[in-house]
Amino acid sequence: MPRTIRPFHPSDLGAIYRICLLTGHAGGDSSHLYRNPDLLAHLYAGPYPVADPGMTFVVADDEGIAGYIVATADSAGFERWREEHWWPVLREQYPLVEDPKNGTEDHVLVGRIHETWDDLPVYAEYPAHMHIDLLPRVQGQGLGRQLIETLAVALRERGVRGLHLGVSLENPGAIAFYHRVGFETLETRDWGLLLGLRLE
Repeated sequence: MPRTIRPFHPSDLGAIYRICLLTGHAGGDSSHLYRNPDLLAHLYAGPYPVADPGMTFVVADDEGIAGYIVATADSAGFERWREEHWWPVLREQYPLVEDPKNGTEDHVLVGRIHETWDDLPVYAEYPAHMHIDLLPRVQGQGLGRQLIETLAVALRERGVRGLHLGVSLENPGAIAFYHRVGFETLETRDWGLLLGLRLE
């Protein structure tokens, strides 16, 4: 089955939303956690290709889109863009709600939509950040590494010197993968690790 990595096309956005949900629980299916299937991608996938389509790449095969990498070259600028263009509509659409105590986590994501996302010190040396997700059918074939290498080329062309990401401690496979492709641990947080890759 031929698989290609290509730049984002607007028709890919629906598939990116689905893949984000299907890989959102430490790499596994998070559908059981969210009554609204779009919330996770509203935070961690959707705004990136809307803000800067040139920083998103997808894995395509004859079944459709099977994976993606979404990124921004300028995390501080991206947060300002989200505050002005992305969050206002979503904050109006999704008012804050209490925990329904039924095992779902929509309220957690809605709370994040209403947060102010401040600049972080890591932006100085690693201004870009990314999210990457692959469906099981294309995992273990080197495509994750190829996506990161493709993104790194695009970032270098813009003169970006560093790339960072966060990864949960509940996903040791992802941590090992990122270390294999050159990321270093920058900080340990209560939620996981902050990793960085120098591009210079």
